[in-house]
Amino acid sequence: MTGHGYRALLRQREFAGLYAGFTLLAGAGTLSGFALGALVRERTGSPFLTAVSMYGSSFAAVLGALTLMSVADGARPRRTLVALHLLALAATLAQAVPGLPLAGRFALLLVVGFFQALGTGTRMGLLAEIVPPEGYAPARSLMNVTAGGATVLGFALGGVLLTVLTPYRLLWAAAGLTALATVAVAATVRERSVRPPRRPGLRETWRGNVELLGRPGRRALLLNLWVPNGLVVGCEALFLPYAPGAAGTLLAAGSAGMLVGDLLVGRLLDAARRARLAYGLRLLLAGPFLLLAARPPVWAAALAVGVAGVGFAATLPLQERLLALTPGAARGQVQGVESAGRIAWQGVGAALAGALAQWVEVRWAIGAAAALSLLVTVASRPAVVRETAGAAAVGGGGA
Repeated sequence: MTGHGYRALLRQREFAGLYAGFTLLAGAGTLSGFALGALVRERTGSPFLTAVSMYGSSFAAVLGALTLMSVADGARPRRTLVALHLLALAATLAQAVPGLPLAGRFALLLVVGFFQALGTGTRMGLLAEIVPPEGYAPARSLMNVTAGGATVLGFALGGVLLTVLTPYRLLWAAAGLTALATVAVAATVRERSVRPPRRPGLRETWRGNVELLGRPGRRALLLNLWVPNGLVVGCEALFLPYAPGAAGTLLAAGSAGMLVGDLLVGRLLDAARRARLAYGLRLLLAGPFLLLAARPPVWAAALAVGVAGVGFAATLPLQERLLALTPGAARGQVQGVESAGRIAWQGVGAALAGALAQWVEVRWAIGAAAALSLLVTVASRPAVVRETAGAAAVGGGGA
């Protein structure tokens, strides 16, 4: 990892600006989501609408991935990213207007969510061009750790600030962070003129998505990036009914394990070692959840969940493999689709696990979701190995 550790990456001006913009935007999104949830809860008293106001934009991101993602690989990705930052800023400022009807608030939420996947694809496409291939995984690791930390810190800070500020003022604070994120990107990231000219649009997006899904190996990689993670998130979504008094402990253990995994796998291992550990990490992601079906003590359940959280780091070598199999002209689109699908499958996994828990005991629903996650990982391994065995950027064959 010499020359591509976190410090070395942050000394690169463009990466530092892209990273700062991402960090500020993640914090702003968490604060604005918290404030919007508080507004909706005060206005309606509905837990469903409150949850939708905080997380409902994820499903709109899928629609954006299906229609807009070719724009992520356009000739001017920096301009695209700055424009999307400005859109997020305008939406946050509009949410801060006290008299805005709820319908308008949800419409703004969906608009921002619709462009979310495009923002991710554009940002990650730029990242793949700013850092060398061997620095990509540490860069993604740092961003993953930052996103998790910003979410935890944002919700904690939002809860504290709401004791002294109104939700509208909290939205103004989120707008300030978004403005700083826009300045950070605009001042540091240069336009990437090396991309071939394209005419992005719906037809180009569909063509790229069909090509992406047309190869079995890529489908297997996306399947492994989406489904096992989503099913494990479904297990976590059942923590509250599983252990009402210890749900916070279990969620914290999972978050801690995820941060440790990203730090260890992304920072300390090279690409070859990450590749060799990828399959084991995917098994680790779901395996410990099987223990929860036996109703262990809280400390043992928290330990199992924390260990399983380390398995989320399997995302890093899988993303490296997907990047190695993707033509440079389509990297932004592919990464945007991967991100949108992963977010969507988290919602699907939670819905599936919750529906199963209506019919069987919660502990058995958790065990079933974990077992299904393992089944998908094991069954798809041969296709992953066949497709990625010769990828030069991945070195090693532990698919």
